[in-house]
Amino acid sequence: MIRIGIVGYGNLAKGAECAIAQNPDMCLAAVFTRRDPETVQITTPDVPVEHMDEILKWKNKLDILLLCGGSATDLPAMTPVLAKDFNVVDSFDTHANIPAHYGAVDAAAVQGGHIAVISAGWDPGLFSLNRLFGAAVLPQGKDYTFWGKGVSQGHSDAVRRIPGVADCRQYTIPVDAAMDAVRRGEDPVLTTRDKHTRYCYVVAEEGADQAAIEKAIKTMPNYFSDYDTTVEFITAEELARDHSGLPHGGSVIRSGVTGWDKECRQTMEFKLTLDSNPQFTASVLVAVARAAVKMYERGQRGCKTVFDIAPADLSSLSREELIAHLL
Repeated sequence: MIRIGIVGYGNLAKGAECAIAQNPDMCLAAVFTRRDPETVQITTPDVPVEHMDEILKWKNKLDILLLCGGSATDLPAMTPVLAKDFNVVDSFDTHANIPAHYGAVDAAAVQGGHIAVISAGWDPGLFSLNRLFGAAVLPQGKDYTFWGKGVSQGHSDAVRRIPGVADCRQYTIPVDAAMDAVRRGEDPVLTTRDKHTRYCYVVAEEGADQAAIEKAIKTMPNYFSDYDTTVEFITAEELARDHSGLPHGGSVIRSGVTGWDKECRQTMEFKLTLDSNPQFTASVLVAVARAAVKMYERGQRGCKTVFDIAPADLSSLSREELIAHLL
């Protein structure tokens, strides 16, 4: 049995707890939290909840840690620190900062003699693999990535930080015309605004200036200023009734040509439709954790990504079973 510890206990960690229970070769050994452990109620029976200050007492008692913190502030600090003493997997998803994160984690994991897999979700993660597959198979072509329709948790949080906002759900919506053009093999040149729109359902605090809130959202750099953004003000009751879920998804499309005269148009597409973004991301983390443990047992150390994982390592099936049933 692969003995797994979960760090944090938000939506992603709750999804990981469930995913571990669905894999017969794994068991949840402990949950670690920065909160008072007495206030954290998990679902799996007879599994201890420990404060983060106690985590080093579990060194050599766990095969791997799933780090379920956020990419903005938690993982950049947490992953390198824990990789010195444990094998770890995280879902760091700030694309522009992945190289720096990789460097910090690699140094720590090598120093501690452990393995760490970073950015193991669906984007980055599964989508990254499919971009690699597309470019390798169709070198004469272009990549297109579309996200949604789905709730962007980071963008929703950014809106909630605006003065006067009580709550928000922000949806990323792909532009159908742009996707259709890509699927037809037209190889369009698309701007950020061409590919996606954003829709914000906002609950304003009583007496708040809604016009000022809308302006602050639409002009927010790095989040909304480059998109056509719609802001709709609703009540807290409407938000709870109609927007309580965390759906998401998207597509990676590679459009390319083959043949001496480039006469054959070829299109590859990988698509996700998710009822729960955190539960699916957690399921990816759990599969990657299995692979990381196998790699560690074979002597691999340092920081790895999904590009370094052999597909067979993700599966609980034997080599013979994979060849017989999946090949």
